[in-house]
Amino acid sequence: MTRTHLGEFEQLLLLALTQLGPDASGIDVRELIERRTGRTISPGAIYTAMQRLERRGFVSADFGEPTPQRGGKRRRLYRLRAAGTRALAQSQSVLAEMGRGLRPKVSPR
Repeated sequence: MTRTHLGEFEQLLLLALTQLGPDASGIDVRELIERRTGRTISPGAIYTAMQRLERRGFVSADFGEPTPQRGGKRRRLYRLRAAGTRALAQSQSVLAEMGRGLRPKVSPR
């Protein structure tokens, strides 16, 4: 089985897409991650990482319909692909395996 490395931020993006479902905008992803983690994330970081995930075949992107709220501009919408789901599951499994039995050693005293 080929291992696919995902960084922490990439995992957060894929987890957000998993929770949001198909056709999530970068803004939706950013707001969810910020709300759940307390981290402040720049829009540029989201879009750069999404492009990288798209090139790797983990995410697909399309444009939605133009909206009056955006002055007729279309939003870029992201969707998690099967390869992204597999990579995320594999990454989560590796972390769980590495952490097995460590709770007593890393718990605050």
